[in-house]
Amino acid sequence: MKAPTRQLDVDLAIEFAGIRSPNPFWLASAPPTDKAYNVERAFAAGWGGVVWKTLGEDPPAVNVSSRYSAHFGHNRDVLGFNNIELITDRPLETNLREISEVKQRWPDRALIVSLMVPCVEESWRAILPRVEATGADGIELNLGCPHGMPERGMGAAVGQNPDLIEQVTRWCKTHSRLPVIVKLTPNITDIRAASRAAKLGGADAVSLINTVNSITSVDLDRMIARPIVGHQSTHGGYCGAAVKPIALNMVAEIARDPQSAGLPICGIGGISSWQDAAEFVALGAGAVQVCTAAMLHGFRIVEELQDGLARWMVSKGYRRLADVTGRAVDNTTDWKHLDMNFQTIAHIDQQQCIQCGRCYIACEDTSHQSIAKLAEEDGTRRYEIIEAACVGCNLCQITCPVEGCISMVPQSTGKPFMSWDEDPRNPFRELA
Repeated sequence: MKAPTRQLDVDLAIEFAGIRSPNPFWLASAPPTDKAYNVERAFAAGWGGVVWKTLGEDPPAVNVSSRYSAHFGHNRDVLGFNNIELITDRPLETNLREISEVKQRWPDRALIVSLMVPCVEESWRAILPRVEATGADGIELNLGCPHGMPERGMGAAVGQNPDLIEQVTRWCKTHSRLPVIVKLTPNITDIRAASRAAKLGGADAVSLINTVNSITSVDLDRMIARPIVGHQSTHGGYCGAAVKPIALNMVAEIARDPQSAGLPICGIGGISSWQDAAEFVALGAGAVQVCTAAMLHGFRIVEELQDGLARWMVSKGYRRLADVTGRAVDNTTDWKHLDMNFQTIAHIDQQQCIQCGRCYIACEDTSHQSIAKLAEEDGTRRYEIIEAACVGCNLCQITCPVEGCISMVPQSTGKPFMSWDEDPRNPFRELA
């Protein structure tokens, strides 16, 4: 199948941490990458790479039933997805054989193997040569699984400890020639500590985020959280569209951290459209991984991802993904460095306004009482911004159901740039 992007004057091919891929869209380590059948269907659909579902030592993990739950929006749209599934429950030898066969049949695709074994050097020393022998392009260290297998000292137990991250990464760099991507957990106070540790250990790249600790809902009749296993439940790993803001922030934190400078980043978390992917790239990602969207909509969504990203790049004059990577990083800063003299005021386009009153209610009840509710002669309503009271908080724009009806208009204050460190209202500005 020919990708539609080939008709456009843009090149989506990437080289990430020394790994070549025909496009930046990889399937994340998860059920969609658990076996050769799935992976080959994904490659046939156009995915540039996959991260094979996490391998571990034999005997393989044993999973429970059921395993998934979801956080739903209106019309049962899946906002977030929760799982309590463990790493692969198939024998190691079976996985290794299939990885080798798939790589031979699809040599142009990136094939990364996710690994999670006990935090003992000998366990890593034993499995790494076997993975390397498959012809795989790289390994991803699963240091963030938030549930299950604590008796083996794996997953988040390692990913929440920078010393262990550095140690395991160094073991893998010592005992393997493959590029090492360290997958980071979001269940940590400061993601930069984890990325710095990975870099100190010699990591070729990091990928993030892994799933977020979560309980999506409770069955109020049975009084059991979901997913339900018999008469009990447990917390799981949260992913899908709802975690995208968390993931974007953590990617940006690493990208703009001087101590992690130059460390390639693979973005993961809630990517379901080309716009999502472009946002991750703009904040520093050189490749992206997708899971939940593929599970909900199938492998062929990659056609739309590629086509949409390529058309946007053409419209902006970008030829390669590297031209986009990190472009928003320099414009991302700490709050104290923002311009205290910048001001915007909301404006309502009366031609688009449907007089629903949602902006008025939100502002009147919970914000700054800066929207006037006016009665027209014909009995209809009209809403107007009280400019003197508007602080430019954006709440009215967010609550408005008509896209583009409310805009935030920058105001000329005649004042120069002034950060909080410089602001005379800051009682600690001299210390800053």
